[in-house]
Amino acid sequence: FEEAEGPVAIPVRSGLLSASRSLGAETSRGHPPSGADPRILWRPFGFSRRLLKVESCRITESESLIPLAWASLIQKLSRTPGIFLLDQRKRFSTMPEIETNQRDSELFSPPSDVRGMTELDRTAFKKTITIPVLKVRKEIVNKLMRSLKRAALQRPGIKRVIEDPEDEESRLIMLDPYKMFTDDSFEKGELSILKQLNVNPQITKYNLELTYENFKSEEILKAVLPEGQDVTSGFSRVGHIAHLNLRDHQLPYKHLIGQVMIDKNPGITSAVNKINNIDNTYRNFQMEVLSGEENMMTKVRENNYTYEFDFSKVYWNPRLSTEHSRITELLKPGDVLFDVFAGVGPFAIPVAKKNCTVFANDLNPESHKWLLHNCKLNKVDQKVKVFNLDGKDFLQGPVREELMQQLGPLSRERKHSVHIVMNLPAKAIEFLSAFKSLLDGQPCGSELFPIVHCYSFSKDANPAKDVQQRAGTVLGISLEACSSVHLVRNVAPNKEMLCITFRIPAAILYKNQTLNGDNHEDPPIKRQRTDKDF
Repeated sequence: FEEAEGPVAIPVRSGLLSASRSLGAETSRGHPPSGADPRILWRPFGFSRRLLKVESCRITESESLIPLAWASLIQKLSRTPGIFLLDQRKRFSTMPEIETNQRDSELFSPPSDVRGMTELDRTAFKKTITIPVLKVRKEIVNKLMRSLKRAALQRPGIKRVIEDPEDEESRLIMLDPYKMFTDDSFEKGELSILKQLNVNPQITKYNLELTYENFKSEEILKAVLPEGQDVTSGFSRVGHIAHLNLRDHQLPYKHLIGQVMIDKNPGITSAVNKINNIDNTYRNFQMEVLSGEENMMTKVRENNYTYEFDFSKVYWNPRLSTEHSRITELLKPGDVLFDVFAGVGPFAIPVAKKNCTVFANDLNPESHKWLLHNCKLNKVDQKVKVFNLDGKDFLQGPVREELMQQLGPLSRERKHSVHIVMNLPAKAIEFLSAFKSLLDGQPCGSELFPIVHCYSFSKDANPAKDVQQRAGTVLGISLEACSSVHLVRNVAPNKEMLCITFRIPAAILYKNQTLNGDNHEDPPIKRQRTDKDF
């Protein structure tokens, strides 16, 4: 079949139904059956185009019920002998299944004249659409709705049952405009129920007015922002604050975007945008309030623990909730945790609740203040020793002193483990040098040495191997055979956040030790993820 471009016409009664499409053909056999005289309907999808054969097609005048004549045609074609169906819902085997949100974009999208709006005008989003409805007696509505789940309108924010403006004793059931065109659109089981309840299956039309309240945030932003550009509908929620990270092309619409986020997300009263990277000493960032209140004092719940802090002055990332739980689960009651960059306590507090001993440190005075506050708030202040030091000073001071006791002459009698968490992905690997020759004396059994969980970013094609090599370079050893690497999350395109876990070798931890086969006796950490996972 020849490839073609332009509108295609299908003979229907006395007129033509014309659909302007990009056309093409693809068939496994190349030619239609001999003697056949099919009308040809073309429809492109995905990366291929396929042929639909229409033996006959008849459309009644009632098809003017909805504005989507194309959908009406599909309903008729589904009864044509030359079309194969996938299931009882009559989907073409040669057409892709259309997702609900894709279908909704045609009918349930805001008016086109809101494009380019920079200051939110909610009244401009009014729109009237035609919806098929079924009239029923009000006393049977609840019983009937259970049987009409397939046919009923499934659209959040729009009532499926409304009062009949012409009859107080009746109700109108909103039907799916993409499925229900005439009374023939009901399936046999649905028609049977309608007959039992003495309901006339005749479908009528109803003019439904949509307003700003009826549209989803992504629909509003897609209609407002320039066509073809990325739409921001996601954000990090920090208590009552929506934290966005807008791109350059979205900045002219930033205040509108912020207000939409507040309007469409209950409990959000402030929307902020990050305006610089987290590259300062205290791990906080400058932010701009886009809309709503300027109060940055917030309260969050994570993994059943409560944290309070000033979001403008400390670091908090709700996307690390799973990682906080993962590390917490590695520790057993009685274990010891050194949290080098503790923030406001998302590692320290859950671990302390497991009856572990915790040493938590953060250089940021605000983080230190809220760390103390949150320890009291969660009733673990007696189990957490809090410090306000540089990471290197913390490792070479309090950590060194405690390890000297933990790994002293009586250390072989202890059964608990020691873990060191270093969650400063941009720089944590550099702090590994603090472990070199940290302790004096003779090493005890290697199974008692601290286990380090060090976080890092990587843009390398093989991020796991990259992190192992960089950490090994700082320590002066190879970690590829005695470490595991866990993928924490994808931060940005081609940028991963990872956690490398390893037990510190005696040759690194103790003075006057040499790197040879005898000293490098550490058993490999159980591999959770290896480089091939990436």
